[in-house]
Amino acid sequence: MIGNQSPQLIGEDPAWLEAQEHVSRLAPLDRPCLIIGERGTGKELIGERMHFLSRRWDGPFVKVNCAALSEQLLDSELFGHERGAFTGATERRLGRFELANGGTLFLDEIATASMQVQEKLLRVVEYGEFQRLGGEKVHTTDVRVVAATNVDLPSKASSGEFRADLLDRLAFDVVTLPPLRARPADISLLADFFARRMAREMAEDFPGFAPSAIAAMEAHAWPGNVRELRNFAQRVTYRAIANHSPDPVQFDPAALDPFASPWRPAASLADNPHPAPARSSQTPLAPPPPVLDIPFEDQIRLFETSLIDTALSAHEGHQGKAAKALGLSYHQFRGLLKKHGYGKGAGKPAPEPKAPIRSM
Repeated sequence: MIGNQSPQLIGEDPAWLEAQEHVSRLAPLDRPCLIIGERGTGKELIGERMHFLSRRWDGPFVKVNCAALSEQLLDSELFGHERGAFTGATERRLGRFELANGGTLFLDEIATASMQVQEKLLRVVEYGEFQRLGGEKVHTTDVRVVAATNVDLPSKASSGEFRADLLDRLAFDVVTLPPLRARPADISLLADFFARRMAREMAEDFPGFAPSAIAAMEAHAWPGNVRELRNFAQRVTYRAIANHSPDPVQFDPAALDPFASPWRPAASLADNPHPAPARSSQTPLAPPPPVLDIPFEDQIRLFETSLIDTALSAHEGHQGKAAKALGLSYHQFRGLLKKHGYGKGAGKPAPEPKAPIRSM
């Protein structure tokens, strides 16, 4: 994001475009709102977009992570404090509501705010009035509140863990972001964007992802959503570039978890009283078990493209040798390349067989 510009949001999947359209309709209305979504779905980016598409676009956009601060510190961070309000408060400090005057205040992880802070939030959202910590004077502010969370706030309100009246005031409208697994059309697009950015950072060219890598990424559930995909795409790209591999980047399951190692220490003996012995690098691995929530056709595509990429890589792109290694005829192998959308330049073509001499 440069200056007062809406942040770049990448995606073409209908579920993602629908969420953006929702934001575009809601942004001009000067009302508080909620953004709901799993971790890594882009709630802060959507909050920024909400601000820059609103009439407050030229005002401040101020962010506060409610989960990162204790109750007293969050109170001080939001509403400010007077000198002597608590030990260490040697000067008066303006809070985020004052700093965001005329703009938007983005409250991330709003569900973690204490009941005392929620009570003060209720008044400032409703009336624009608040008091600094340790002060008696009532101050006013003109702020649009956009709050975000990854939990179900109505359930929290029903159980008494979140103020129902505050929820009513925040939820003029609610934007619920789709998880990455619900927008499969965006996975390869996002992975390519993040990988190219990593390659530029390393001052290298990005050779692209192998079709089997794309199939594997589309089949993965991505519990960490876009943030997890970004980390994986950049991690697997930098490892491939660092190894000076000219081939398209392969899917590396080890890159999903940077802590993965046969020598990773157990959390505790109680957690893992009988650790499994490290697997020898010479021991062949069994095929991964099927995942029942992934469509059958996707699993077949993933398996076939993985075999193709492995064979081509092992034989430096020579299609004839790759076909032979897989026990296929050259034309069967070419049929698989065409079936899975490999480009015309995929691998080195095998020499065409000479026509047999036929006797009359």
